[in-house]
Amino acid sequence: MKQLVVHNESEWTQAALLDDGRLIEFAAERLQEHGMAGSFYKGRIVNVLPGMQAAFVDIGLKKNAFLYIDDLLPAHTEKHPPEKPSIEQMARKGQQLLVQITKEPFGGKGARVTTHYSLPGRYLVYMPEADYVAVSKKISPESDRLRMKAFGEGIRRPGEGLILRTVAGGESEDKLAEDLDTLRLRWQEIVAASERVDAPKELYRDLDLAQRMIRDVYDPLTDELIVDDANQEGKLSAFVQEMLPGAEPRVRLHTESTPMFERYEVEQQLHRDFGRKIRLPGGGTLIWDQTEALTVVDVNTGKFTGADDSLETTVTDTNLEAAEEIARLLRLRDVGGIVIVDFIDMREEVNRMRVLERLRERLARDRTQSQIVGWTQLGLLEMTRKKVRESGAGLFYKVCPSCEGTGRIMIR
Repeated sequence: MKQLVVHNESEWTQAALLDDGRLIEFAAERLQEHGMAGSFYKGRIVNVLPGMQAAFVDIGLKKNAFLYIDDLLPAHTEKHPPEKPSIEQMARKGQQLLVQITKEPFGGKGARVTTHYSLPGRYLVYMPEADYVAVSKKISPESDRLRMKAFGEGIRRPGEGLILRTVAGGESEDKLAEDLDTLRLRWQEIVAASERVDAPKELYRDLDLAQRMIRDVYDPLTDELIVDDANQEGKLSAFVQEMLPGAEPRVRLHTESTPMFERYEVEQQLHRDFGRKIRLPGGGTLIWDQTEALTVVDVNTGKFTGADDSLETTVTDTNLEAAEEIARLLRLRDVGGIVIVDFIDMREEVNRMRVLERLRERLARDRTQSQIVGWTQLGLLEMTRKKVRESGAGLFYKVCPSCEGTGRIMIR
C-alpha cells in the first residue's frame, strides 16, 4: 500500500510518498513560492543569440528565461521545415509571446520555457497545438492502448494533441471527456488573459505541491493520504472530491503526539538515502557522487559474500540489488542529467542483460522520463534522466562553505 504523507509548517509544505513504508519520492516547497514548472507567462524577448540558436525572455523573474529554437518550432516534428531556420527568423527583440516553464530556475540558471504548451489533468495531458495522440506505454495489453488511441483521436479537435496517462486505462470514456473539457476551458482562460495584458506577466500557475502529488501519484481507492494540519486536510479532501466526484478518499488527519515524519520514519530515511555511501539491504554499498550535470554511482560488494561459492553469482546478485536501489534513489533524489553507473564487472553477457532489464523495469515506475543508453566500452552503464524542478530535499541540504563539497583534509 502507498501512503502520501503531507507535512505543513509555518513556511514549508513537504510531501513524502511511501510504498510499504519505504520512501520512494520526496518533495518540498515554500508556501509563498510554490513550484513554477508548468506555469504560463506572457514574456518579452530581450535578446536573440544566433550562435546559440536561442533567445532570452523576460517573464518577470530575477533571471531571464531561456527559449531554444526547437521550442519555437511546431510541437509535431512532422511539421518541421526540411531545414531548421535561424532563430533570427523565428524571434525578434521586443516580441511578446505566450510561454510555459518546462524547467525551473536552479543554480545559476534561469528557467527554460517553451511554446509547446501542455496542461496535465488527472487522466490526460492536453496539448492545444500538438496535433497528435499518444498513450502511456504502461497501459497494457496492446489492444487497450490501440483502443485508447482511437478514442483520443475521436474526441480531439483538429490541431489538438492528447496524451492519455496510465490512470486513464481503467476509467470510463465519459470521465476522460470531462477531463478534456476542463483542460480546454483552462487553456481558453489562459489565452484570453494573455490577450489582455502586456509582458512580463504571470498568467497561470500550476497546482501547489500537495495537489500535484495527488493528481500525479495518488490513487484514492487504494492509497492513503495523511496530513498533520486540519485546514490542509479539509482543502485536500475537497480537492480530491472535485477531481474525482463520487470517490471516497482515504484522507486522515495525523493526531498522534509523535511528529508525523518521525512516526513514518521519513526523516530517518532521508538522512540515510541522501548520504554519499548507501548500504544495500544485502550488504553491498553504493558510492554516490553528484555534480550539477553528472552523477556517478559506484557499486561495491561490501560485506555481501553471496549464497554460494560462485563469484559471478555473488557479483550479479549484488548488481541486481543495486539496480533496484539506484532506480529508487534516482527518483527520490530527483536526479537530472547524465548518470554513469559503475556496476561490478560481470563476465557473462546474460548477467549484464539481467541487470540492465532490472534497472529498466524499476525505472518504468518513475513518472519522470529516463533513457538508458547502454554499456560503454569501459563497461560502465550510461543513462540520462530529465530534470524539471530542484530536488525537494536539496532545499534542505547545502554544500559545506568550508570545504565546498570536497570533504578532504590535507595530511602533512
